[in-house]
Amino acid sequence: MLNIALIAGSSRQQSQSAKVARYLRQRLIELGMTAEEHSSLIDLGERGLPLWPAENKGPWVDYQQQLASADALVVIAPEWNGMACPAVKNFFLYASKAELAHKPALLVGVSSGIGGAYPISELRASGYKNCRIAYLPEHLIVRQVESVLNDTEVSGEDDRRIRARADYALDILGKYGEALKPVRASIDMGHSAFANGM
Repeated sequence: MLNIALIAGSSRQQSQSAKVARYLRQRLIELGMTAEEHSSLIDLGERGLPLWPAENKGPWVDYQQQLASADALVVIAPEWNGMACPAVKNFFLYASKAELAHKPALLVGVSSGIGGAYPISELRASGYKNCRIAYLPEHLIVRQVESVLNDTEVSGEDDRRIRARADYALDILGKYGEALKPVRASIDMGHSAFANGM
């Protein structure tokens, strides 16, 4: 059983990104990949991080512990004006290889319309450099987010499709999570000459 951390990357309270994170966490539990006590949800809308750099790092100490114990991650990034939300970008300024290096992560883009691809592209380009997170080649884009993944029954073909795609992507994340455990254990993480990415 994997320890999985989910990051809801919106700075809004009660966000659609947090809704998606709760849905995915529940599916991970139902699929037997993790358990309630082996999964954590970091909601940047409910407990946001101060703008980096900050003397008072707010809830970062708690988040560090959750991330350090995780075997795999799910990063939910809402699209705001064609960009990744500032809260999730700020999160990656705090994160280091101590918490995230060589851990597989499923990227999930969220859009209230038909977008959602830009946060995926942006985080693949810059959200891994110093923390060494290992984004999966698979990702999800949840479009028209208000009408899908709700607590009520399946609302239509788009909802059915994204639920099936989510299960597929989570299964892949689980396989990577198990496969990369021995890889992480064999890497010298204390090599001071290579503390940052290139």
